[in-house]
Amino acid sequence: MTQRFPRVALLALLVGLALHNLAMALLWQVGTRDTALDVVAAWKDALLLVAVAAALIGAGALPRLGWADRFALAYGAIVVLYWLLPQSWLGGEATARGELYALRHHLLPLGAYILGRLLVLDRTWWRRVVATLVGVGVGLATWGLVDVYLVPFQWWRDSGVPDWFSQQLGLAYRCLSGLPENWILNTDEESPARRLVSTFLSPLATSYALVIVMLLVVAMRPRRWTVAAGIVVYAGLLWTHTRAGFVALPAGLLVLALLRRSWPPALLAAASVVVSIAFVALFPTIGPTTTYTPAELACLRNNAAQGGVKSDDPFSTGESSTSSHLTALRDGIRTVARHPWGYGLGNAGVSASRTGLTPKAGESTYTELGVDAGLLGFVAFVGWLVALFVALVPRSQWLAASVAAVAVLGLQTDVIGIHWLSVAVFALAGAALRAAPGTPTPEGVL
Repeated sequence: MTQRFPRVALLALLVGLALHNLAMALLWQVGTRDTALDVVAAWKDALLLVAVAAALIGAGALPRLGWADRFALAYGAIVVLYWLLPQSWLGGEATARGELYALRHHLLPLGAYILGRLLVLDRTWWRRVVATLVGVGVGLATWGLVDVYLVPFQWWRDSGVPDWFSQQLGLAYRCLSGLPENWILNTDEESPARRLVSTFLSPLATSYALVIVMLLVVAMRPRRWTVAAGIVVYAGLLWTHTRAGFVALPAGLLVLALLRRSWPPALLAAASVVVSIAFVALFPTIGPTTTYTPAELACLRNNAAQGGVKSDDPFSTGESSTSSHLTALRDGIRTVARHPWGYGLGNAGVSASRTGLTPKAGESTYTELGVDAGLLGFVAFVGWLVALFVALVPRSQWLAASVAAVAVLGLQTDVIGIHWLSVAVFALAGAALRAAPGTPTPEGVL
């Protein structure tokens, strides 16, 4: 039981975390709210903790610590230290609740990694993991495409999603009837294009998950079903219209090509660049469209007037979305440079936003860590990524490429805040390092 349960829990997390956001929003809609919904939403944390405890009991001898483990433990220790330090010592303003949010946020990838390091997955279990990942990717892409073409946008306005974001999570979105503004590509006022958000309720999170699955499909031995799955997953990735994903996928493919000394992944990387550039240019005319309500249109016009005129060229650094990301990254770097010892947990990112604070850094994983846990936390996390990549190279080129993709994505977004990504990449990386001699690589089991 103590050996089987953690493996089953891992599969449950891979599926459940892909459905989590949609399920929580629907539960809000039917009346499960506030503390009750918080308790339900904690299923993932409880399952991970129980799985780690069961794996620890059933592990027998603990794995020998490598450099990736040392950096991971150092990272965790620094995060806990910054949680314990009084905010007044560091100049932070986070509430106790915000500190707890941030603690859970920063430690999730470590918890997932520890679970993986305690598991020994044989060929049968790796097959189940790989099949689950591909199934999740195909499901995300398929449902997302069905949604943007067949589910009216008004259904989402009238659903529990806007109130779940604003009242349950404390994330207020103003200009799209309470829905996140990035659900829509503001191509024009008459017929703006919808972006694929799938069950994550986010084009970014969906895109990043699909990048990891796409790298897996490419790394596997080509068969009819893998090619078919890859086409569906790539179509879903395109329809998210997430340029960070369009960059991370070729980057991961190039890493895969270098590690394997193989041309096909490099050619696919080049082809992906060409296709994504063409798609970004054509999407305003071929993408699924909707209409704004009068209130939404007034809000957007007011924002545009206050923010000044931005370029509508999707390839320009002056384009509103690109400019916003670059500004956030630049401001975050400056904040960390001025205050390298950090402000304490809960002063950056969503953890700050949810508790009524203005984040001192947002979007980038690295600047958020620099604000919350200082340069020490930032260096430990980066060291962990580098050591993990090096350790994975002889064990799974797919996971090594996935870690590289996560490192790239972390420049723009809070990548560890996407719970599915934290579990999928870090838990499976830990499991690959624990694999017994002779066990095939994850991508080679099917």
